[in-house]
Amino acid sequence: MSTRRFLDQRLKLQMLRIADAIEAEGSILKAAAKLNLSQPALTKSLKEIEDIVGTRLFDRHTRGVCITEAGTTLVAAGRRILAEVHRLEEDLAILAKPDAGIVAVGALPVAAVGIIPGALAHLRARHPNIQVRMQQGRTEELLPLLASGELDLVIGRLYAPPLPDDFHRERLWTEPISLLARNDHPIFATPEPVLDALRRYDFILPTVTQRVGHDIDTLLSLLDLLPEAPLRSNSCGFIREMLYGTDLIAVVPRLMMVGDLLRGSLRVIPVPVEAPDRPAGLILARGRPLRATGEIFVEVLRDYVGIISQQGLMPVYQADLHAFGASRATLQ
Repeated sequence: MSTRRFLDQRLKLQMLRIADAIEAEGSILKAAAKLNLSQPALTKSLKEIEDIVGTRLFDRHTRGVCITEAGTTLVAAGRRILAEVHRLEEDLAILAKPDAGIVAVGALPVAAVGIIPGALAHLRARHPNIQVRMQQGRTEELLPLLASGELDLVIGRLYAPPLPDDFHRERLWTEPISLLARNDHPIFATPEPVLDALRRYDFILPTVTQRVGHDIDTLLSLLDLLPEAPLRSNSCGFIREMLYGTDLIAVVPRLMMVGDLLRGSLRVIPVPVEAPDRPAGLILARGRPLRATGEIFVEVLRDYVGIISQQGLMPVYQADLHAFGASRATLQ
């Protein structure tokens, strides 16, 4: 029979924060700086935690620390516990002030610079007391945070999982790769066929993720427009400035520049090839209902997607669930 550790009586929240910081930083020194503690104090606290759980949590080496299997188990549980404490604090705040609260949103790269800024502007106009805590990252970085409860939802490109998982994916829009140019670009006035005209201009391409790069290369291949040395950048602001200041043409996910398209300062260049479908929308944790603030955020997001669709910038989907799992009715 195993010895009881009485963790419910001995383990404190600060200890969970310490283990989390050490794992995240990979170094006791960096974790101490992050937590505003001295290195000796953090080392002492770590020894106390290891004494309580009865096993080593991190192996020390010259370049930092390496987490053990027991450490991985404790950190994962600690993050879930800390996330629930954060949710409790926010739920209590909502009870005290029903029209206020926080929603934690994970944003994939294109959504972070494209559709989310406009959605947040509409949220602030309609619900000024709701705060949004946003974290940008790739799908593989955000899904663990969604699973642990650190995020309420994730927004952006939807990829079918290789194996069944505990997430519900709801398609709301598509974000095709498109060719964009400023509104007064000469290409919109040329009488020659668009593909011939495109070959006279240089391109600027985003370096957001490998998946986006692959989708861009696919479209350019379909158009037989593979530039030899295009300008590349991971900065949306830089791409925007180059579009307005030069005759460069951007090949990007269309909604990456949705604000400019809505204002009419950029336009989509029509091409005779249909871009591959790139579904996007919401990712939610199964079995964990959204709180009131999350439901409000989703409602505002849907309305904003509708506005974009009405402008003819993309098709909108009410319920396209063939590839991405169960309906909202069975989500709970």
